[in-house]
Amino acid sequence: MAAAATSTTPGDDLAVLLRSAAMEDNTVIMTFTNEAMTAAGSLLDLFLESFRVGDKTEPLLKHLVIVAMDSKALEQCKRVHPLCYRLDMGGGTNFTAEKAFMSKEYLDIMWARNKFQTRVLELGYGFLFSDVDIVWFRNPLLQVPVDADITISCDKYYDKYYGEDANGGFLHAKPNNRTIRFFKDWYEARTKYPRRHDQYVFSKVAQDLSMRHGTAVLFIDTAYFGSHCQPKKDFRRLCTFHANCLKGMTNKLELLHDIMGEWKQFRNNTSVSQ
Repeated sequence: MAAAATSTTPGDDLAVLLRSAAMEDNTVIMTFTNEAMTAAGSLLDLFLESFRVGDKTEPLLKHLVIVAMDSKALEQCKRVHPLCYRLDMGGGTNFTAEKAFMSKEYLDIMWARNKFQTRVLELGYGFLFSDVDIVWFRNPLLQVPVDADITISCDKYYDKYYGEDANGGFLHAKPNNRTIRFFKDWYEARTKYPRRHDQYVFSKVAQDLSMRHGTAVLFIDTAYFGSHCQPKKDFRRLCTFHANCLKGMTNKLELLHDIMGEWKQFRNNTSVSQ
């Protein structure tokens, strides 16, 4: 494995790391982790394995930046991947353990993620953000609408203009002024909805911000981006599968192990490329 490209202090230049990871169109793939997620046999191992057993997904690993929220997560990341970044969460809170859904620490992570994504856009890079409890089967960028500035997953999909319960666990954004303004106002809107996560606020403000800034925002089809909320497991089409609508890391790992087992069986018996 190549020497790890990492940043460990706020003064380090994130742009250097992004430049080393970027695709030709300046897009990077990102995920967030903490110690609990990066422990041996945990979600990060399964996440990375899915790239290696997916259909033409292994080359995408060279574009993946793993953002670590604590020092142990950074250390564990560096053992398995060359592109790791240590994000200083501030505030003195311990972010190493699994955080309960909608707890203060959970909300802090969600909004820190949102702010970091804005920073990436301001540096001139687009991103495809994936939660670490998502497994990959095919290159999802091939299903992202080319006419969208922001493309977001949802728990229930109806059409590209309407999805129920926007889910920021899988999010694509292009680096332009429309998108940057949208993200900044999305972050600021959190003050109007205290004790709410970024996805809830997105659902409340997305239409207004889209019109205000001319930002094209579209949803992605759960037929290609499956989840436990609206499970569609046609492996001839599926690009990713998200263990959302399911609480607890143990339950998520069990589900994703099962999904990966089904995928491997499908690959053994089928020509997967479409």
